[in-house]
Amino acid sequence: MAGTFVIAQGGGPTAVINQTVVGATLEIRKRHPGAKVLGSIHGVRGIRDGNYVDLSAIPEDRLRLIAGTPSAALGSTRDKPDAAYCDVILNGLKKAGADAFIYIGGNDTSGTQQILTDAAGGKIAFVHAPKTIDNDLEENDHTPGFISAAEFVAGAFLSVDLDFRALPGIYVGIVMGRHAGFLTAAAAAWQLDPDSGPHLVYVPERPFSAAGFIDDVRATLDRHKRCIVAVSEGVSTADGKALVESLVPPEKLERDAHGNVKLSGSDLPAALERALAEGLPGKRARVDALGYMPRGYIGAISAVDAQEAFDAGAFAVTVAEQGGGSVALQYDGTKTVLKKVPLKNVAGKTRHMPDDFMKPDVNQLSDAGMAYLRRLVPEKYKVGKPFV
Repeated sequence: MAGTFVIAQGGGPTAVINQTVVGATLEIRKRHPGAKVLGSIHGVRGIRDGNYVDLSAIPEDRLRLIAGTPSAALGSTRDKPDAAYCDVILNGLKKAGADAFIYIGGNDTSGTQQILTDAAGGKIAFVHAPKTIDNDLEENDHTPGFISAAEFVAGAFLSVDLDFRALPGIYVGIVMGRHAGFLTAAAAAWQLDPDSGPHLVYVPERPFSAAGFIDDVRATLDRHKRCIVAVSEGVSTADGKALVESLVPPEKLERDAHGNVKLSGSDLPAALERALAEGLPGKRARVDALGYMPRGYIGAISAVDAQEAFDAGAFAVTVAEQGGGSVALQYDGTKTVLKKVPLKNVAGKTRHMPDDFMKPDVNQLSDAGMAYLRRLVPEKYKVGKPFV
């Protein structure tokens, strides 16, 4: 391939998404000397507006520094382009003389690339490079960004469990994840023993009952004298409504610019605190929303995650040379390997946590779920068993 590569970042930032940009940029420099590499500012908006940074002109040492920096260095966007918006993007790519467009992101990003592929008729290679802390992309064993975020969550829940051994009570941590429970499940990755928290894990793949939640917490307090709970912000009740919709009066619900109910704002923690106060009066209880902290925390950047993100960017160049597609991280039984898969296999689809990752009768991780997490998020700290 010759000419021009365009690279953009979409959706929520992560601790390692910049590794993918730099991995692709340096691979293009190596394999296509003289090619132009344009970084689109704020995702597809930059293509629409002709707003780029020339990545081919930036010294490698500066690029390497950017690679190790959390968040999206090019800026991102939550835009979900429809066919009309994709026509505007396609015209912008043609104006830039693009031969390939590498878009780094999750489900919506891959969906955009599928629409563009269908519209372009093979004149431009469209590549989706994976990124999401939710770990919810089809065809992937895991996704760049997840391991670092999972380390943050695992460390947070290990720490809070030690805290609540000293001063027993109830702790509920709300973890990001609208449709998939992988990141919430990661709260259990560094459990010390069967007595360790989180004692209860609630994920979107299972219906949530407020009454059942109180019963579970009460039983856990009887058994362990404390109760540490990990709740995904996306848990829903049996009728399919997000939990926050069931607990908060409609006039008090917060919504984002797209009209979606805000899952991890102030409403859900307050509603759960109220439920605990009413269902278990007199018990010491705390509810926190971890919010955005896990997804780009500089103190929990996994070296494995960073390398895989970089390699995914480099491999995206190979996929571009082959006409486009999606980069997938797959596990061959011993190691992670990179594969090209059709965009249609990933575009707009959600991978849910497998049923067998949870025990069938209680809200806890199964042996299969723990084995998966400990493969990706192995124990990082040696911690002594408390006396209490």
